[in-house]
Amino acid sequence: MSPMIKVLLAEDQSMVREALAALLGLEEDIEVVAQVARGDEVLPAARTHDLDVALLDIEMPGMTGIEAAGLLHREFPALKLVVLTTFGRPGYLRSAMEAGADAFLVKDAPAAQLAEAVRKVLAGERVIDPTLAAAALAEGANPLTDREREVLRAAADGSTNAELAAALHLSQGTVRNYLSTAIQKLAVRNRAEAVRIAREKGWL
Repeated sequence: MSPMIKVLLAEDQSMVREALAALLGLEEDIEVVAQVARGDEVLPAARTHDLDVALLDIEMPGMTGIEAAGLLHREFPALKLVVLTTFGRPGYLRSAMEAGADAFLVKDAPAAQLAEAVRKVLAGERVIDPTLAAAALAEGANPLTDREREVLRAAADGSTNAELAAALHLSQGTVRNYLSTAIQKLAVRNRAEAVRIAREKGWL
């Protein structure tokens, strides 16, 4: 009998997490050995369990699944990473791959497909939802720099330029320039539209 595939499951919605754990637990060769509800709990859990694969939801409190994937990839390069998303945003796919993910799937995929993805990544394959892959290719790369993304993220709550400058330790003129450039790149009229578009595309 082949050894069990030991899995960490990170998902903030308890009903979804428990359902995924139950479905994966029905597989003869897969065992969910750890479950966490926050992104910042992923790395500590990985340090205390012997893992083969980490299943990471993107939208989690504390830290996104993509950020957690990056930390895991640096500290445990042999650990296979499967990123799950409710939102089929092409920008997320690109970010996940850059963070070291081996698979990127939408959460409403059939359970058998998820189990098969776990086996495939362990065998060295890369698994990507084909619809998302096509959308990411059509979308192109994120045009925003890291700094522009940081300023847009901070501006999402409606902060003034003065508040943004204080929070980000920048001058108001620099904040204004970053926002202006981001608005121009995204071909929108104002910062609120820029935040909305960037979020929809998974660029923030």
